[in-house]
Amino acid sequence: MRYIVIGAGAVGGSLGGRLHESGRDVVLVARGEHAAALRADGLRFTTPEGTRYVRIPVAGGPEDVELRPDDVLVLAVKTQHTADALARWARRPVAGGGTAGEVLPLLCAQNGVENERLALRLFRRVYGVCVVLPASFLRPGAVTAACGPRTGVLVLGGYPDGADDTVRAVAADLEDSVFRAPVVPDVMRFKYTKLLGNLAQTVEALCGPVVPGSAAAELAARARAEGTAVLKAAGTGFAEAAELAALREGAVEPRPVPEGERALGSTWQSLARGAGSVEADYINGEFVLLGRLHGVPTPVNETLLSLANAAAEQGLPPGSTSAEEILSLLSAPE
Repeated sequence: MRYIVIGAGAVGGSLGGRLHESGRDVVLVARGEHAAALRADGLRFTTPEGTRYVRIPVAGGPEDVELRPDDVLVLAVKTQHTADALARWARRPVAGGGTAGEVLPLLCAQNGVENERLALRLFRRVYGVCVVLPASFLRPGAVTAACGPRTGVLVLGGYPDGADDTVRAVAADLEDSVFRAPVVPDVMRFKYTKLLGNLAQTVEALCGPVVPGSAAAELAARARAEGTAVLKAAGTGFAEAAELAALREGAVEPRPVPEGERALGSTWQSLARGAGSVEADYINGEFVLLGRLHGVPTPVNETLLSLANAAAEQGLPPGSTSAEEILSLLSAPE
């Protein structure tokens, strides 16, 4: 199999780097300054083992790749970019007949739960990946993955459910590439659990580290409580947090890295890079949507969603908002 990794940021770069180092055939898809840096010097990949420059073929888009029937597409862009990426890749011809959307497997290695649903409109073979991969992407050409002994946990399964030989073969390649990669029949149950955990990332992006006992921790807990109530009202199953924690135990633990750039979560990184957008519409916004559909108020997540989008649009750095001020705003009478 050849892995076409669409989006070579923190997650995509770590996946592509590790798969390439284990001898798999990989193409990284990137644009702009990031693509230029990858082509010029290779991927500057920092892990607990050290920093090295990994030479991996780079494509700017589907027009640069002649698709083969043994290709696996790995979608690793932020959700706000998913629809565009899917439209660009789905109709590309595959050698031997058919289009990518008709014949190639597509793995959604992304936060949130909307990507798979969007993908299934255009791709027949869609797989979900619950990504637990603490990595950072703060400057063009460079990715840091600071955990060990495994780089991350990637829970895989068919969408909407089930499993097949394709996803099991992908999991075997990932297991051989410094990941823990269990295959489950109900992957979305894990992705909803991860989505609840991602709510704290919006708080840390706005307010800084979520330290136990702090106002930021209280804000994150209130956002998660809302999210949990919404999922229960919607009848949406989700795994217990302990299930994901058990998968991480002894496998994905913080390790010191040489020359590594320290960063918080992916939303924090988006603000730090000045990306111009964040994923909050599909993190906090998912719970806002479900709350409105099922009659559950979500004032905390509505407020965080609005503030996160405003911070991205205004180019504010991470940590620019006071958690105390947000809590005060939420307690003010309407």
